[in-house]
Amino acid sequence: MDEHRTAPRRRLLKAGRILFGGGATIDCTVRNLSETGAALEVSSPVGIPERFTLVIEPDHIHVPCRVVWRKETRIGVHFEV
Repeated sequence: MDEHRTAPRRRLLKAGRILFGGGATIDCTVRNLSETGAALEVSSPVGIPERFTLVIEPDHIHVPCRVVWRKETRIGVHFEV
């Protein structure tokens, strides 16, 4: 399998929130994380916009993101910082 990531990822299991549209939120789980992006587990990727802010709990880290892939219950994001 080819690796397309520019930074190594680390497995993680942290709560997160997807913020968009002036206050809308969707709960998620951060499954892995790197300096450049993350994989998020969601109940459904339907309705999640292409760009949003990810809040990683419990540290309340806010990161602007862009969706780069979508699967059944997961989405991959690139950090736009």
